[in-house]
Amino acid sequence: MNRSSHVSGFTLGFTLIEVVVSIGIFMIIIVAVGAFESNIFSYQRNASNSFTTVQDAQVILKTISHDIRMTSQGSDGSYALQTTATNTLMFFADTNNDGLKERIRYTLIGPTLYRSVLVPTGSPLSYSGSESTSTILTDVANGTSSVFTYFNGSYAGTSTDALAQPVTPNTVRLIQVSLTLDVDPNQSPVGRTYITDVTLRNLKDNL
Repeated sequence: MNRSSHVSGFTLGFTLIEVVVSIGIFMIIIVAVGAFESNIFSYQRNASNSFTTVQDAQVILKTISHDIRMTSQGSDGSYALQTTATNTLMFFADTNNDGLKERIRYTLIGPTLYRSVLVPTGSPLSYSGSESTSTILTDVANGTSSVFTYFNGSYAGTSTDALAQPVTPNTVRLIQVSLTLDVDPNQSPVGRTYITDVTLRNLKDNL
């Protein structure tokens, strides 16, 4: 009787090997589930970043386009465009409709795009004060690509029409703004490029 009970208990129980194997299988399942959840969270995060990038690009390009479109002669009589470089654009425009032409400067330094504003003061008006500078966009990944490309009145819609640097400001009639944004270069999706063409309505001739 005792022998029978002993054998029955041994048969129904788990051996050490069975316990180890069970734990191993359980750990594999836990790791697999964890990796799956991690991939889901990563995808959601990247998708959210991509959506934010699109929104940023739309807002920033709209702001830049608005400023450039209003380019006109400075309050001190200076020509409308002052600096027409690949990553720096400086011009005059009355962006707040107060009757004074602010000097606006967009500059890309590293991955950051800055907007600087200088309001004319004095009598006669001059641009001798200090600029007010703000960061309007980070995560810019243009690399060697230009933020600003310039075209004259003969622009026919192709990149081959672009004016060669150094660009003479008084020949410019249209400015193309190109921004490549990448929230995290180490994660997908890859950076996206957003482009807009802005006609200088106060300077246009045959456009």
